Amino acid sequence: MAIDQNDDARVQGVSIRELPKVSLHDHLDGAVRPETIIELADAISLEVPETDPGALADWFAERSDSGSLVEYLKTFDLTTAVMQTREGLTRVAREFVEDLAADGVVYGEVRWAPEQHLQGGLSLEDVVEAVQEGIEDGEDAVEAAGRDIRVGQLITAMRHTDRSLEIAKLAVEFRTRGAVGFDIAGPEDGFPAANHRAAFDYLASQFFPVTVHAGEAAGLDSIRSALIDGRALRLGHGVRIAEDLEVISREGEEVFVQLGDLARWVRDREIPLELSPSSNLQTGAIEQWGKELEDHPFDLLYQLGFAVTVNVDNRTQSRTSLTRELALLAETFEYDLGDLEAFQLNAAAAAFLSVEEREELIELIADGFAR
Repeated sequence: MAIDQNDDARVQGVSIRELPKVSLHDHLDGAVRPETIIELADAISLEVPETDPGALADWFAERSDSGSLVEYLKTFDLTTAVMQTREGLTRVAREFVEDLAADGVVYGEVRWAPEQHLQGGLSLEDVVEAVQEGIEDGEDAVEAAGRDIRVGQLITAMRHTDRSLEIAKLAVEFRTRGAVGFDIAGPEDGFPAANHRAAFDYLASQFFPVTVHAGEAAGLDSIRSALIDGRALRLGHGVRIAEDLEVISREGEEVFVQLGDLARWVRDREIPLELSPSSNLQTGAIEQWGKELEDHPFDLLYQLGFAVTVNVDNRTQSRTSLTRELALLAETFEYDLGDLEAFQLNAAAAAFLSVEEREELIELIADGFAR
């Protein structure tokens, strides 16, 4: 059983869960079901902090609500520990896909770092194949249940290690076997994309899509490096692009904002922002603006015309789903179905798919919202 994720959330009387959705920023090791962690841990004699699924879900939520990305990331020690075997990886990937489909997602991209799953003796190729097997099993199970979903892998390198070129080559190797893009993740502050220039040069030479975690734990310099050194087509989070906005006047409810050169570039080039509202609160990414969802610059960025998308980041740690994130935003900023559709269309346009596939996805979303 997956985590409770606001089954009854509605906007204008319509179930958000039943609307077709696109998930772009969703970590595999951040979406492991608590009951699966307990069962896999028992199989390898690994001690867990709680042996009841509900209590373990509470443990993740409490530990993750620290206001620090570094502390937030420590909770992944447990999830990655049960993902060191082919069986564990395949099961987690299969359930990941099933949970996405249950949340109404029709297209998803799952990001994960193969280099973190080698402790059981598997090779980099072994772990990617195991995850792909799980994804395909999940897609088959969803189809058998009468729904459709497609999920692609974002092969991720850890920014504080020195394996990024090796992982980039791995991603390209699997581009016809499930890999749709590349990412770097992990501690952002002090580890800019510039440190991995060789990997990004290689990916550019292979015309392989890149998204980069930036503008979460670090500010504008991180975003600048992601765009210049990483040639990022999307920004993982990117919420701190709001630091390059200056409110110059207010007239009633109208706010007049001046954009800096970086913010204007991101907006005018429609570089997608992979915003994750609940996670951004938990990690302190928006602390300079406040500590409540209403303080999140999401709505300001949306109103200014940035290509905002809505994401979960880590479903287990944030005890969330895409349905819940959309429900929270709708409640906080009084969004209607048209707004929620705009977020999904932005995500569909940003997907690492061919033009034809993105057009089909956009049509699928438009039809679903029209119904």
